[in-house]
Amino acid sequence: MSRVLPFPLISLCLLAMWLWLSQSIALGPILLGSLFALIGGWLLSLLQSDSDRVRNPGAIIRLTGLVLIDVVRSNIAVASIILGGQRDNITSGFVDIPLQLSSRQGLAVLACIITSTPGTLWVNFTRETGVLQLHVLDLVDESEWVDRIKGRYERLLLEIFE
Repeated sequence: MSRVLPFPLISLCLLAMWLWLSQSIALGPILLGSLFALIGGWLLSLLQSDSDRVRNPGAIIRLTGLVLIDVVRSNIAVASIILGGQRDNITSGFVDIPLQLSSRQGLAVLACIITSTPGTLWVNFTRETGVLQLHVLDLVDESEWVDRIKGRYERLLLEIFE
């Protein structure tokens, strides 16, 4: 039963929402809503965690603090570039960072961290090689970015997810 309907309550809610939005309880909307509810449950099962528990809750707190500090610093740096008239003096570029992190959830958290930090953007990740391509607004030193991602974020994410 769990293979056909991995999340029965969520599937039921999806069906109910479909029927409510279609404002009909005829056979057609029920069948189509049931199909969407089944597919939604199956897709949700793909998002299941690789492991049953987080390995190091203290690392989550440290990572959260680092991310908050980095987001504030990056906001100030990007604002000074834009408002300070230094737009002509910046050199943006791409940095390739080899990662050890292989957990889907860890990579998703890292993508959220990088994308939410102003001045950086997750461009590509190649699973076969484990290389992350990152775009940086003001790229001064590539090795500094490699050290920052690997030393600050990846190290803690490895403690949490692997």
